[in-house]
Amino acid sequence: MLAIVAHHYVVNSGLTATAGPIYANPLSIPSIFLLLFGAWGKIGINCFVFITGYFLCKSHVTAKKFVKLLFEVMFYRIVIYMIFYISGYTPVTLSTMVEAFLPVTAIAQNFTGTYLIFFLCIPFLNVLIHNLRETQHVYLVLLSCFIYVFFGTVKVLPVTMNYVSWYIVLYFIASYIRLYPKKIFESRVVWGWMTVASLVLAAVSVIACAWLGTVIGRNMAYFFVTDSNTFLAVLTGVSAFLFFKNIKLRYSWLINTIASTTFGVLLIHANSDAMRKWLWDDILNNVGFFDSAWLPVHAVGSVIVIFAVCSVIDLVRIKLVERPFLAWWDKHEERLSNSYKRFERKVFEKMNISIK
Repeated sequence: MLAIVAHHYVVNSGLTATAGPIYANPLSIPSIFLLLFGAWGKIGINCFVFITGYFLCKSHVTAKKFVKLLFEVMFYRIVIYMIFYISGYTPVTLSTMVEAFLPVTAIAQNFTGTYLIFFLCIPFLNVLIHNLRETQHVYLVLLSCFIYVFFGTVKVLPVTMNYVSWYIVLYFIASYIRLYPKKIFESRVVWGWMTVASLVLAAVSVIACAWLGTVIGRNMAYFFVTDSNTFLAVLTGVSAFLFFKNIKLRYSWLINTIASTTFGVLLIHANSDAMRKWLWDDILNNVGFFDSAWLPVHAVGSVIVIFAVCSVIDLVRIKLVERPFLAWWDKHEERLSNSYKRFERKVFEKMNISIK
């Protein structure tokens, strides 16, 4: 999540805009620092989905899990929108209200909405992967990667990115790792070196593409890591996921507590265009620090402080809002479930659809 916040520090603040300071001089020391500092956001997204796939491919997506996820998303959407509206920072328009009160506003972009839809697909994906032979699962992964990774990296025939289907591809990869254990998957040394090598390759690609961009007049430093389905983003994500998976850590209350807030950190700091402008432009003034000798301190410090503050906010939400809500849900879940099943039965019977 720190990598994702760092990525947003660079790309959501005007630093990489066409008229921004990085594009004006991509090979300056501040530009190279910022380009490398913010290059890992899409890799972080891949790792997040890998973790989801690894654990949920052998689990069940219950109504409670989805309601908990949806409740968290809508809580931050509505509360932050109301704060900006009451303070006068955000005017009330149809588009801002739709963005605040609808959990999904886009399929091609917007991590939160696409992740919600992907989450709803998981029960059906589990039926698929558990009814495949191992060889079929391998071919499915290869075909999916050829469609998305090969054409996503070789821009001659570019793939129009759809994050829901991309998360499904990542789910196929993560579930294969979980369902078919291999000795190679358990090697911390191999995946540690693979992580280092892929990080170096990605960093070199950023610098090389920044230089090439000055030659041909394009803002293309992130050409090979610009999206989650590029080869280097996938390779680094898989390598890092397998490396950290194989690190044996004893139970830590602190680590688990912080980990429980990571999705909340994302929902808060990347909540909306208004939040991005307020945070990166008005409060932190990232562009204004571009020529400052304190730029590295500002960048690193901003990311750490944002993560810490958002984590604390989410811990408060969990204690004061989520726990009482889930207690209410547990009390009424059976009644709600029975009501839904009766409704489902009536609808399917009218449509002559078997529910067995």
